Amino acid sequence: MGAEETLILHLRPKTSFRRWFTFETPTLLTELKSKPFKKVAQTLTTIPNFISWVLVYSVAYAMFSVNDGLVNKLLVQSGAIEDGINFLASSEHIWIKMWLWGQWKGLGWSAITYIAAISVIDHEQYEAAEVDGANRFQKMRYVTIPGLLPTYFVLLLLSIGNMINNGVDQYFVFQNAMNKDSIEVLDLYVYNQGMVGINYSYSTSHFGIQTRTGTP
Repeated sequence: MGAEETLILHLRPKTSFRRWFTFETPTLLTELKSKPFKKVAQTLTTIPNFISWVLVYSVAYAMFSVNDGLVNKLLVQSGAIEDGINFLASSEHIWIKMWLWGQWKGLGWSAITYIAAISVIDHEQYEAAEVDGANRFQKMRYVTIPGLLPTYFVLLLLSIGNMINNGVDQYFVFQNAMNKDSIEVLDLYVYNQGMVGINYSYSTSHFGIQTRTGTP
């Protein structure tokens, strides 16, 4: 797989769409009326950030392995399929799968910034909107979201400088012989060229380009 293909995979799931997804989630969390449920939701979404990608892959294997995976067992027992599907080895829509795992792991941690930004929005704006007859979703649309836009754009600009740096851990643990040609991002490509292919000069030149292009 060439460097051009790795760069395309690298850029697809990043920047604005990912940032917008992490922008909407805390907005919805803050609208929850039940404080115990809100705390549980925030805790459950934040904990995965502190789990290594090796343990994340262990969870994925327990859920999606061919013979022992929970998902395949349920599908086979329900008669939806006859034989288990090798989800982890499939290269189809691999960037979507990697993006989803990344979102699951980092969503709660990314939301902390927005929750802090929501807490400093002037409550008089919500009271004025309520006097004008605004419901919960209208207050979210006309007060909360506009109040978060400065934070959103600052974080978006910071993420653009880091756009081609996706890390090697996630893709390294999910890599196998079946999906290797589709899962390689730039960091994993550089690692494979240098440490596996023993092509140190080539991988060093790619790393040099990466450091000049973005912020590793």
